[in-house]
Amino acid sequence: MRIAGRSHQHVTGNLHPHIGNGWIGNLRLIGRGDEALLLFYETGPDYLDRRPQFRAEHLRHAWSAAEHGEIVVAGALADPVDGAVLMFQGEDKSVAEDFARADPYVVRGLIARWHVREWTTVVGELAATPVQPETS
Repeated sequence: MRIAGRSHQHVTGNLHPHIGNGWIGNLRLIGRGDEALLLFYETGPDYLDRRPQFRAEHLRHAWSAAEHGEIVVAGALADPVDGAVLMFQGEDKSVAEDFARADPYVVRGLIARWHVREWTTVVGELAATPVQPETS
């Protein structure tokens, strides 16, 4: 399993959200007072034509947020390239909203619409509130 963290390490093995002090490598686990947040982008009609001139600036902005422990993982949707999903961790929606408002793709009009949703994670090694099936 590859998990993006501040050191961009690979993490392998049996990960569990209750390991140590809430960190796996340099990735702080969601659920320690933080929310999992999804930022959804819907691209404008000229996104693919205009993206190259703003991509480096956008990527610097995104990698900076990742290095500060805000972005967990992010990327464009494929086939068709009509949006993107960025997963954040933070105390509230403002971490993702502030990112979007300052993102060069949003500022320059490449993103037609965006919105943030809180995400309740219940299954998987990084789930904030793991829910196991009842056993009979």
